[in-house]
Amino acid sequence: MALYVVTGPPASGKTTWVQQRARHGDVVIDMDAIASVLTVDSDGHTHPHAVLRCAQRARSVAIDEALKHAAEVDVYVIHMQPSVKALDRYAEHGAHVVTIDPGHDVVMARIDEERHHTSRAVAARWYATHSDGGHERVGAGSRSW
Repeated sequence: MALYVVTGPPASGKTTWVQQRARHGDVVIDMDAIASVLTVDSDGHTHPHAVLRCAQRARSVAIDEALKHAAEVDVYVIHMQPSVKALDRYAEHGAHVVTIDPGHDVVMARIDEERHHTSRAVAARWYATHSDGGHERVGAGSRSW
């Protein structure tokens, strides 16, 4: 079994990548999914401050527990841009870091079609600060990889 840390900008297809691979019984930790179940009328990607803070805490606890089970089941952690400290922690558990990046233009077009306009700034920050650091990169112009 394995630990997969799936990174990439907003609207890159991280959740889709995981959904195409995860099986029943695998652990999937997705901040947007956690936040969505903590409130009503969520668009799945934009969360009020209190909901976001609760989701962040729940995600942290879920990651702590999931790391204990990575030898038993596949664990997928969707983590848009983990810190060096988080990456070090994941590496201690033998993580496979997969970066989903179909490219700047594709991501921005998807954001314009599917997301709140504030996601453009998040994506721009991701591209301004991201380097692949030797991680497996998955790039595709379409989510049907």
